[in-house]
Amino acid sequence: MKEYLTIGELLKDFRKLNNMSKVKLAALFDVDVRTVNRWETNITLLKPEKEEEMVEITFIPYQVIRNLNAPISIPTYYDFKLRKYSISKFSNELPDLNWIKSLSELETNRLRPIAKDSDIELIRRASIIQDSVSKPISSELIRAATNILPDLNYILFDTSGFYSGHSVFFPLKRETYQKIRNRTMTEDEITLNDFVDFKNVENPVFYVYDINADCNENLFYISFALKSFFDKLNKKHTYASYTSRYDAIKMNEQIGNILVWEDFEMQEKLDIEFAPRLYERINESK
Repeated sequence: MKEYLTIGELLKDFRKLNNMSKVKLAALFDVDVRTVNRWETNITLLKPEKEEEMVEITFIPYQVIRNLNAPISIPTYYDFKLRKYSISKFSNELPDLNWIKSLSELETNRLRPIAKDSDIELIRRASIIQDSVSKPISSELIRAATNILPDLNYILFDTSGFYSGHSVFFPLKRETYQKIRNRTMTEDEITLNDFVDFKNVENPVFYVYDINADCNENLFYISFALKSFFDKLNKKHTYASYTSRYDAIKMNEQIGNILVWEDFEMQEKLDIEFAPRLYERINESK
């Protein structure tokens, strides 16, 4: 993550990463170019009503904007590609997730099952930011997965009501998962016909399409909700996760999931830091 000290520096990097001119950014904010110049050179701050516009336009977490758009800013680390922030260098790295196993309560009213079309669009927008995602997941797949698995398909908001993270799980047919595992099929080829009601099959497959959170604290809330589901699941099942995100890789390693394969060809094709990889864990019934 990069440390940002001012809102101007953040805006400059946003424009650079998106190959966007000051004129284009000014048009999106409905201001003149001189205003954008003043923001980027830290002569003036954004007005409060423009902060919400900045969330919508840039999709940067609201907390990052609030930290930096202040007379005395709070230095904040932020990664545009992961859409993840932290307040200190020491909290950049993913802490040991094993402590979650010992917790009996880690809940928040900011987390709920995916329910609205606007929820799905936020998830699609967050997914496309990632280097390993060539196109957003279809709305139909998210909606169907949520109908079958409401206890694994979540969306999370911050205390101000802005999007902060999500989890999307697919209840896959075993033959579909075996094709992915054997690399004769990619997850982009998954359709509604590949879904199954996990309650009606033996050894169901819970396939992680994406787990995303804008900071480690919010990742913990999502992880605990998922843990609660699997703790109560008295059934043999397979947990599978395909990812190239550094934090997701570390999470899979920490909770003891087994590496099945790594796709170095895809890593070179996408020019990304970590090779996409598949993890799995087979859990016996209690």
